[in-house]
Amino acid sequence: MFYKIEVTITMPDILKEIIKVLPEGKISDATFEGANIVLYTKDKEYFLDNQGTIKLAVQEFKKRIELRPDPSVCLEVAKAEKVIKSIIPEEAGIDEIIFDPPRSQVIIHASKPGMVIGKQGEILHDIKAKTFWVPFIKRMPPLRSKLIESIRSVLYEHADERKKFLDQTGHRIYDGWMREKKHEWIRISFLGAARQVGRTCFLLQTPESRVVIDCGIDPAEDGAETYPYLDAPEFNISEIDAVVVTHSHLDHSGLVPYLFKYGYRGPIYCTAPTRDIMALLQLDMVKIQRSEGKEPIYTSEEVRQMVLHTICLDYDEVSDITPDIRLTLYNAGHMLGSSLVHFNIGNGLHNLCYTGDIKYARTNVLEPANTQFPRVETLIIESTYGGKDNTMAENEADDYMVDVVTKTFARGGKVLMPVLGSGRAQEAMIIVERIMREGKIPTCPIYIDGMLWDISAIHTAYPEFMNRNLRQQIFHNDNNPFLSPVFKKIGSQKERQQVLLEEGPCLIMATSGMLQGGPSVEYLKGLAEGKKHSLVFSCYQPPGSLGYRIRSGEKEIMFRDNGKQQVLTINIEVHRVEITGHSDRRQLMNYIKRCNPQPKKVIVVHGESSRCLDFASSIHKQFKIETVSPKNLEVIRIR
Repeated sequence: MFYKIEVTITMPDILKEIIKVLPEGKISDATFEGANIVLYTKDKEYFLDNQGTIKLAVQEFKKRIELRPDPSVCLEVAKAEKVIKSIIPEEAGIDEIIFDPPRSQVIIHASKPGMVIGKQGEILHDIKAKTFWVPFIKRMPPLRSKLIESIRSVLYEHADERKKFLDQTGHRIYDGWMREKKHEWIRISFLGAARQVGRTCFLLQTPESRVVIDCGIDPAEDGAETYPYLDAPEFNISEIDAVVVTHSHLDHSGLVPYLFKYGYRGPIYCTAPTRDIMALLQLDMVKIQRSEGKEPIYTSEEVRQMVLHTICLDYDEVSDITPDIRLTLYNAGHMLGSSLVHFNIGNGLHNLCYTGDIKYARTNVLEPANTQFPRVETLIIESTYGGKDNTMAENEADDYMVDVVTKTFARGGKVLMPVLGSGRAQEAMIIVERIMREGKIPTCPIYIDGMLWDISAIHTAYPEFMNRNLRQQIFHNDNNPFLSPVFKKIGSQKERQQVLLEEGPCLIMATSGMLQGGPSVEYLKGLAEGKKHSLVFSCYQPPGSLGYRIRSGEKEIMFRDNGKQQVLTINIEVHRVEITGHSDRRQLMNYIKRCNPQPKKVIVVHGESSRCLDFASSIHKQFKIETVSPKNLEVIRIR
């Protein structure tokens, strides 16, 4: 089992030192799995009961240590699978059993994980005692997706490569300093998202470490302005030690596979939902670029490499990522798996927290962003809605949706909601399903198109990342709203045309939320000229995007269709409802107020220039905290 310890040390020969304090001859091999240490034993009795010696080693070395059986003592795979199936109750709903021989692990996918674990873990212990494999239980999502399953299979099909990579990562963390240390300093280079929304990318540097924080694109731009400034003199891909991804939206993760295209083979740190969703969104982006006749900036092979090199952390789990940087992820409330990232640098020399995108309010799906930290000297915070005029009345979203949908359906129209693939889409799904179930709007089909179905499937796989009400609904009431029969999956152009041609009202949710390609644009072409239909924007529309132009009142849109230039007249009713994963001005200010401890310096990013500057000024005036709003390519020394 794992023993979780938050304090760490650096020792070049830590594996040898740990073996010295354990009973002689019991350990056959010792390796790293990232920051974790894994010991292997050929002694079956010692594996089943180490008499507390592993716990004592944890206490002495302040490391997370796991004891596993040596692969040579594991029961043959076919026999082990038969034993496991005989032990686990049939009602647990075993879907798949996958063996990872290099690491002596067996991954059991089941619809009811609790029944696989048993009371006080008795079934897991029985599996270990009879097979000498270490069981890991994974929840099988009730919504199935071949794409999700193929992504996860990468980890199992390349087990030897994965084990080697994790060991190399551990050696980088524990084998001592690679660079000469003359002075202690910490600086951050802003390679994107400074006084703008999109292409988020920061470079955290110390004398020893180089860590990239997010690496996204700007979906609303074309050409060089789409991407971060990776040609900055301080950015050298061969020197990067780690990449930390706050969440899966493309403006934060869309360029991560590009790093692998140009030789990066180090770790990516994020939560498990972030890994799954960002891989889906990246593959979708490649698909869209090809459909538009563009050459993709990377391929599915680079996405596969990214998945293979991702180390998933849970919220509140502390992990060393370089010799002098320790990382902790906390809930950011923005979307499933989104994280605030906290860096403890130089064994307490300085503590930096970057919020990523945050929501400091409870939503239909998530809990509010975390505000409690061990220490924070510098806080980097987003300001997407940080302007003085950015105050939202989100409690009115339900009533507004009821009004729009009721009026549209009454005149026989359809409602099109362009949504981001993850986050707001699931919020909108929960809202619409609830008000339909409560009889506030007529029951009708809700068509789900684009990546929404796959991402909703990921939501069903990670209910532990949702708010307690939704967890209660899913776990105890057996009433998963994502499984409602009103949701209908659309997966082809032919099915889209059928939706457009069929009589009667319906609600369509489709990507992209900014009308920058994707199925939402196809639906727009079919509905835009009909006055009885409604177009409902529920997410941020960056200047220059098609969504921004339509929302601003533009009535004629030029399209290229089959090589011909066409004009689309916008007669559809245009609405805006605030279903956002971002905090508004009031929530952002309240977040600063509630942040404990309060930071000594605040760096404002990820917002239009005027909003960044205004928000930074307001923080300084109200809280007497030093603030700065850097431009792209600026470098700030924080220590």
